[in-house]
Amino acid sequence: MAQFNYKARRRSGELVEGVLEAGDRAAAVAQVERLGVIPVSVVQGKGSAKPAKSTASVGSPAARAAAQGSEAGLSRLFARSPKRPGLKELAMYTLQLANLLRAGMPLTMALRSMESLSSKGIPGEASRQLKQDVTEGRSLSDAMARQNHIFPDLVINMVRAGEQSGALEEVLRRQAAHFDRFAEVQSKFKSAMIYPAVVCVVGGALVIFFMTVMLPKFMTLFDNTKIELPAMTKMLIAISGFLSGYWWALLLAGGAAVVGFRRYRASKVGRETLDRLVMRLPVIGKVVRLNLFGQFARTLSTLLQNGVPVLQALRITEQVMPNVVIQEAIARTREGVTDGKTLAQPLAKSRLFPQLMIDLIKIGEETGDVPAALSNVADTYENDLNVGLTAMTNLIQPVIIVAIAFVVGFMLLGVMSAMFKITESISTR
Repeated sequence: MAQFNYKARRRSGELVEGVLEAGDRAAAVAQVERLGVIPVSVVQGKGSAKPAKSTASVGSPAARAAAQGSEAGLSRLFARSPKRPGLKELAMYTLQLANLLRAGMPLTMALRSMESLSSKGIPGEASRQLKQDVTEGRSLSDAMARQNHIFPDLVINMVRAGEQSGALEEVLRRQAAHFDRFAEVQSKFKSAMIYPAVVCVVGGALVIFFMTVMLPKFMTLFDNTKIELPAMTKMLIAISGFLSGYWWALLLAGGAAVVGFRRYRASKVGRETLDRLVMRLPVIGKVVRLNLFGQFARTLSTLLQNGVPVLQALRITEQVMPNVVIQEAIARTREGVTDGKTLAQPLAKSRLFPQLMIDLIKIGEETGDVPAALSNVADTYENDLNVGLTAMTNLIQPVIIVAIAFVVGFMLLGVMSAMFKITESISTR
């Protein structure tokens, strides 16, 4: 048994201190809670006796427990780092927590109830750790910051602003709406690309099947005729032979290209070049720009509405943006605001953001309601994004279908022209 020094508060807010004995810290915290007070800190005394070294045999329960502890340590060592939760999971988590707080639950009790709300992104252990940290006297935002692999800076800073303003429940609801809105935009973008992707995969599979399975059977017939084949047919036969004989080289080349592209994309110059290129692409570039402008305006508006200072809000928005070119423009904007300029001035100087956004932000600065102006900007570009996604899908689909039809028609024409020549040579004999 070890001694633990604890500090706790009564329901009235009075601070109490004491010493107790327990097997470990968790048991000590449980004892303090049973006293009817809220633990603030529970620390093991410096003079406490440390657990004695075990001399148990291999088959004893103590030895088995030690072995299990070693296995657990190895599993933690080789375990993969946890993935960040998705937007839908964050929206569900923050909304559920807001609902519990609205029902009148204390924060610690609400977090205890949240332990049963487990998903692939936010496990129940995260809520259990949040509850323990809050019980020990930390704020919810500080507790979330200790789990920044789960909760992004956007969530942490908005919760901190909600705690400072006394409107935590309202802030959590705004967070849920914010994540839901972005999840909907992502879903629309993915849905718009499903049909073109399926068409490309099916078309590519048909071409490979024809070139590697069907064409070799026709080649046997062509070889037996001993006639001069058309140039188109010779080209098909050469391509088929190359695919059949050097498929491994194509796989190696493809793998090397993927690795090289990823390395180039990971470099600063490569990422900036590719991000700038994507924004300038015809049709697709317009959709990407609308998505980036809407995301910038919506994120900054949400942060400012919840009381986050403008410089801190710009820093968080910069980290959230997925495009390096936009990130650099926001960084320069933050420097300009630090020097005393308005928000619209450095944004206009970047020559990256559209004039409509600049004008609306200027109006917001003149009326003293920049968050509302940014919200209007976000609504505008999100509506334009829906129209742009529809236009992009309507344009890409026929282009892909025509391209696949051209390839299939070329292969059929190459085979049929050879068949016609064979038939013609037989009829003239």
